[in-house]
Amino acid sequence: MQIELKNIAPKFLEKEKIANSQVWQKKLFFEKGRKIQIVAPSGSGKTSLIHFLYGLRNDYAGSIFFNNKNVKDFDNIQLAKMRAIHMSIVFQDLRLFKEHNTFQNIEIKRALAPYHSVSQISEMAERLGIKNKLTQQAETCSYGEQQRIAIIRALQQPFDLIVLDEPFSHLDENNSKIALNLIEEEAAQRNASIILADLHELPFFKADTTIYL
Repeated sequence: MQIELKNIAPKFLEKEKIANSQVWQKKLFFEKGRKIQIVAPSGSGKTSLIHFLYGLRNDYAGSIFFNNKNVKDFDNIQLAKMRAIHMSIVFQDLRLFKEHNTFQNIEIKRALAPYHSVSQISEMAERLGIKNKLTQQAETCSYGEQQRIAIIRALQQPFDLIVLDEPFSHLDENNSKIALNLIEEEAAQRNASIILADLHELPFFKADTTIYL
């Protein structure tokens, strides 16, 4: 899988922020198997960039190429395929189904494009310290617990790239490291890339490349 950004820039962002960015209006190529950290202060367009990469929005100038094809030209079937087997994501707002319990939230994703067995959901939950929450309604879990649910859910599918938008914002450093270790192990199994975007540089994430948005 290859992703290339060619001179993209949000149509709504101030010119000064675009000019000072290492992403906007630049040419970037994300190689398979690499770890990329994007440091993005509030208001710099971090979440917009994540949504552009995932094909959720196209209100930007320039082009994003996925395997040499412009994402703006994808139809719904192509977008669904990209998201099902090539790109996984942890949204900043998590997007859990709060009417379902923790296990159901994870299993819904796993069943769509299974990479792991059902039993591994329990193993991952135990590793991240939320095994006792699997039967609990997602909306009653703390935000840090919900973040771990979203991380486990994202790891259930095949992917060549996993994109994470402030995935550890409500976790302490120890739990953040445990979750990151799991993410890195899963990415290594797939020879997949990691793009992790956060407000600040995370010292425990040993990225191959750090880019300042």
